[in-house]
Amino acid sequence: METEGLVLDQQLRQEILLARERVYRFAQATPLERLDLPGPGPEIWVKREDLSPVKAYKWRGACNRMAVMSRPEAARGVVTASAGNHAQGVALAARQLGIRAKIFMPRSTPKVKQDAVRNHGREWVEVHLAGDSYDEAVFAARAEEASTGAVYIHAYDDLRVIAGQGTLADEVVLSGQGPFDAAYLQIGGGGMAAGVSTWLKTYWPDIEIVGVEGEGQASMLAAFGAGHPVTLENLDLFCDGTAVRKAGELPFEICRQTLNRIETVSNAEVSDAIRTMWGGLRCISEPSGAMGLAAALKNRAALLGKRVLVILCGANIDFLQLGVIAQTLGSESKSRRTLRVCIPERSGTMLELLSQCFDGLDIADFQYGKTDEQDAWPVFTLNSDTPERLDALPAKLAAHGFAWEDLTGALDVAFRAIPLRGDLLKNAIFLRLDFYERPGALREFLDQRIKGNASLCYFNYRQSGERVGRALIGVEFPSPYERDALMMTIPRQGEGYRLCEVVDEATCQRLVGGHSV
Repeated sequence: METEGLVLDQQLRQEILLARERVYRFAQATPLERLDLPGPGPEIWVKREDLSPVKAYKWRGACNRMAVMSRPEAARGVVTASAGNHAQGVALAARQLGIRAKIFMPRSTPKVKQDAVRNHGREWVEVHLAGDSYDEAVFAARAEEASTGAVYIHAYDDLRVIAGQGTLADEVVLSGQGPFDAAYLQIGGGGMAAGVSTWLKTYWPDIEIVGVEGEGQASMLAAFGAGHPVTLENLDLFCDGTAVRKAGELPFEICRQTLNRIETVSNAEVSDAIRTMWGGLRCISEPSGAMGLAAALKNRAALLGKRVLVILCGANIDFLQLGVIAQTLGSESKSRRTLRVCIPERSGTMLELLSQCFDGLDIADFQYGKTDEQDAWPVFTLNSDTPERLDALPAKLAAHGFAWEDLTGALDVAFRAIPLRGDLLKNAIFLRLDFYERPGALREFLDQRIKGNASLCYFNYRQSGERVGRALIGVEFPSPYERDALMMTIPRQGEGYRLCEVVDEATCQRLVGGHSV
């Protein structure tokens, strides 16, 4: 087994050298840039594969493999399966080499990747959507291979594909920025990690190389544990570019010789890494592209003073997914907590809670609907630049007599299931409010405008990252006269806020389930 591993290692190194001559017929080398982090930490360098023609590293392996096809093979055409990035590499090579290609992609593939494949391949490529997962697309592509004799171009389990990916490591070595103390390499099927780790170890034998997988898609970690590639039963698709149920046979054999260890990262940690990448380099990574950085940030304290390499391996993200990433961002952070707090159902108590206990905290989400005559249970998601403030919050709540419970990560909160009993409301009115996203703006509005016997009966607000926050609030009054008086005296625009509209009767009826307000 050791002899076989040595032979495979030598073959791969030779193929990477040969790939040097092939891949640059199709595209140019990508830059290596330093990512400056605020505060103490490692010196992080990012290989910008997002700046390649296909916005991902996959062109390297596909082009290297197809460049060595014989004329009879090329005449048969090629077929492949891909979640998106490998497909673009095959399409790019197909058009430049004049080879017909059929590409099978899951039906869930982001449209941005489907469109990019068609754009790169043009008349040389046919795109077929098959199944709901990469594995189902592979099954369809293999059936096409069997029936037509087309050459199958594997996304990662092919020595020349792996060697093509290894050329990005060659560019890192030739950049003159090395040596690096550590490299964090994301893993899907394992092709990139295998090629890059082999080349980095060739020149820097002491470098620590860490494989990185998503918590719900750790196929290589499972293979390491079993001693051979195994199929995962469940697969998380948040990082869609690395969502592979079973690690490749060749990458497994190589990675177990070259990787020091494998770590997993959560979706929230990946989202935080995407934000860090945007903050430092003004680039947007797809989730899989930020996994290496996510692991490096996770180990920030241990890596203090060290030089670290990460790969931004792709930026083919569906624009709509940015909203999901923004919602996921920080959901597991120590500087964010979601609390459900009990306050008496009477006017003024909500303001007491905000002023007495939440001073200095940022309210990222506020959900409340009246469900009881005696007690209110508003739900707040709170952020803080200093986790110590959040740690001190339970004691502060207890000191002021507020009962509370931690709902961080709760399903009903994530899906914004806000209960509201319309039969309990009296003389209610609903308002749509815009206010500036600055500390205290919302509290100022409530303190200055919702006065007297008015009390909140509904609140729906979530921080969106814009300069202006938007909220839908319900206010009830002991009598319709007091309600009408407020509406006649409240300015449509004031310090820090703008009253956009009074919600119409039909919308109110839907909110309260048909009950009269």
